[in-house]
Amino acid sequence: MAKKTRIKTPAVAVRVPQTREAAAADVATIGRLSRDLSRLEADMNDELAAIKERHEALAEPLRAQRQALTDGIAVWAEANRDVLTQNGKVKTAALTTGELVWRLRPPSVRITGPAAVLDALRRMRLARFIRVKDEVNKEAILNEPEAVVNVPGISIIQGEDFIVQPFEAELAEGV
Repeated sequence: MAKKTRIKTPAVAVRVPQTREAAAADVATIGRLSRDLSRLEADMNDELAAIKERHEALAEPLRAQRQALTDGIAVWAEANRDVLTQNGKVKTAALTTGELVWRLRPPSVRITGPAAVLDALRRMRLARFIRVKDEVNKEAILNEPEAVVNVPGISIIQGEDFIVQPFEAELAEGV
């Protein structure tokens, strides 16, 4: 005889309101807690902004000094590039305190005015540089769900959310 499988459902460990008034009171409490959390978050962001502002002010002269030194080293390195790179044989020059490195970035394509570029490519018979992308039109499927009922791999799903929305009013902007 096969062993019976028993599925246990965990007990709900929350307070469940027993009346409409109790549920309304809990919704009011949720609203108060949400506002308290918003105030805490705003206070935290105010403190973080003050700390960031203070440290940014301290960091600015250091950044300026670092950039000035970097610019000076770049001018010197370009003037001495042949010696430092052994006439272009290496791309790294070792100093006693660090390295100077020259690296080429990978090439990239920049398109300005994509519609005009596509038109020019078509006129010049360079269609091999135009990508045509096939993809399923989900919006059309949602408009006609009965047409795709028997198509394997397509399923239309719809869920439901439960949302508690406490009543809240917003302050008017400075009028």
